[in-house]
Amino acid sequence: MDRNSITGIVLIALILIIFSVMNRPSQEEIDAARRRQDSLEVVRQQQLEEEARRIEEAEEFVTDEVPEDVPDTVRVMTELQDRYGDFARAAMGEDEIYSIENEKIILNISSRGGRPWSVELKEFQRWDSVPLILFEGDDNSFGLNFFAQNRSISTNNLYFTPLPDELVATVNTSETLALRLYASEESYIEYVYSLAPDSYMVDFNINLVGMEDYLGSGASFIDLYWEIDLPGQERVSKNENNYSTIQYKFLNDDVDKLSERSDRDHEEIRTRLKWIAFKQQFFSSVLVAGDHFSSAIVEQERIEDGRYLRNYVADIRLPVEDVGAESIPMHFYFGPNHYNTLRTYSQQFEAATDYNLELYRMVPLGWGIFGWVNRFVVIPVFNFLERYIDNYGIIILFLTIFIKVIVFPLTYKSYISTSKMRVLKPQIDEINEKIPKEKAMERQQATMNLYKRAGVNPMGGCLPMLIQLPILIALFRFFPTSFELRQESFLWATDLSTYDSILDLPFEIPFYGEHVSLFTLLMCVSTVIYTRMNSQMTASSSQMPGMQMMMYMMPVMLLFIFNSFASALSYYYFLTNMITFGQQALIKRFVNDEELLRRLNENKKKPVSKSKFQKRLEEMAKKRGVQTPQGRDQGKKKRPPSKKK
Repeated sequence: MDRNSITGIVLIALILIIFSVMNRPSQEEIDAARRRQDSLEVVRQQQLEEEARRIEEAEEFVTDEVPEDVPDTVRVMTELQDRYGDFARAAMGEDEIYSIENEKIILNISSRGGRPWSVELKEFQRWDSVPLILFEGDDNSFGLNFFAQNRSISTNNLYFTPLPDELVATVNTSETLALRLYASEESYIEYVYSLAPDSYMVDFNINLVGMEDYLGSGASFIDLYWEIDLPGQERVSKNENNYSTIQYKFLNDDVDKLSERSDRDHEEIRTRLKWIAFKQQFFSSVLVAGDHFSSAIVEQERIEDGRYLRNYVADIRLPVEDVGAESIPMHFYFGPNHYNTLRTYSQQFEAATDYNLELYRMVPLGWGIFGWVNRFVVIPVFNFLERYIDNYGIIILFLTIFIKVIVFPLTYKSYISTSKMRVLKPQIDEINEKIPKEKAMERQQATMNLYKRAGVNPMGGCLPMLIQLPILIALFRFFPTSFELRQESFLWATDLSTYDSILDLPFEIPFYGEHVSLFTLLMCVSTVIYTRMNSQMTASSSQMPGMQMMMYMMPVMLLFIFNSFASALSYYYFLTNMITFGQQALIKRFVNDEELLRRLNENKKKPVSKSKFQKRLEEMAKKRGVQTPQGRDQGKKKRPPSKKK
């Protein structure tokens, strides 16, 4: 690799360092966030203590008031009456599971809490070929929390009664299930689930009827508590966890999220929200507001116990206007994090409500220019190739060829710039022999003067690399999160979305892992060959042996970094190196070093033209009476003698 490439890499590193320093939060912001987190913990602890105190008082009251000689059923009903008030009848029942399904999902709903008990995606499987279930079991919660008759009520612990089919209105042949939680014959909370054919979207309505005596006629909100334990779906739980988090969209603003890297994180959101997503690498459970959520507290905690990845919690405040007759429309999305699928649902919602959900923002394509490259170049080309090619390894091959053809002018320019510097190297060696090492500045100035007279831009080989960098980073983000690659095999790789193992080691190598990825090995070997070819082409090994050794260390570092990455990513970089070899061999056939050197020597004979910027500086200096280095010779010219009268 030549000096220009090394300079480019150093510049890229400096840019990344400066960017990270500029975006690092100040100490004041860190202290404020810590104070806010501490205050939230204090409030949550006070709430838990208050709830425990109320339960203890209720238990003491029941024990004191109910005689021991009464029948057990009477005792139980008395205790329930004291604990739940008018909801006591709903505290007793049998837990029954009701199902609604279509071609894509099976939604099981429990009568206890009237909540989604489990969701199975029929089109997909886990990595071990068992049915893919987003969440399942009684450990998950979904219900309303409120105070009624001086009692804390959680609908998640009460039993709902399903309505007969003839009392439930169906629209567009949707499967519909309605359940009611009764406080009295005229007062109840109703959950209505509706699942349209061939859809991942479930319509969900909460209807409040005659609840003013329980919630208060002036109530303006009601709390909805949602919690699930996120089961692992992929072979590599570490990678899956790195892409799992809670995301949410502000009503009139951008999409935000909790930290994927943090073991525990939470956020108190005081502004209005449109949706909250419990997201993992390739699938999500999303709750979408028909209008908006007033506020929410979201929290996640990493588990990694072999079965579950994370615990997700969302405490959501729902706005209400009339608790006597109120309908709160919402929607569930249970499905894949597939960019085009999420974009389609967002467009359908926008067509119906003039609001773009931007669900596709859950797919992490990168920020800024990297996201643009993925959205407007990589994904359209990928989707086009999918229409005609079934094998995704071949699709990646054609995608790589397409990208290399697009950037070929930059590759050509970089090669020519490197060739110019190579043919000028004998002249640079002469300069280094004439000027001792102690005069490093003078030696550098003489070298730059040679480049200038010959018409060589030392950065000519570096700038094309910088321009190609957004594409490399964009694809670095695209392949690990591309749903299309999930469980797609190619050659020895059984799943292009995770690593390809040709050998499972009986022990773990620190920073490397317990397996050997062949695509990563091929990528690193090809990178070593690429570095060797550039070294021979530029003949720079004698000048910077230390730097050359560092360049050979980079493939070794990549071997450790990429061993557990998606095999599609290593495969792409390997193809990039191989195609680059072919492009360089092709360019070399049409580039004559002797002809190139002759043209450079002819350039040295031509007068050096000044740039517009340099001319502008000289004009400004003349106006101020300051001589520029180029104008000093003109200042030494003698003025014509003045004529004497």
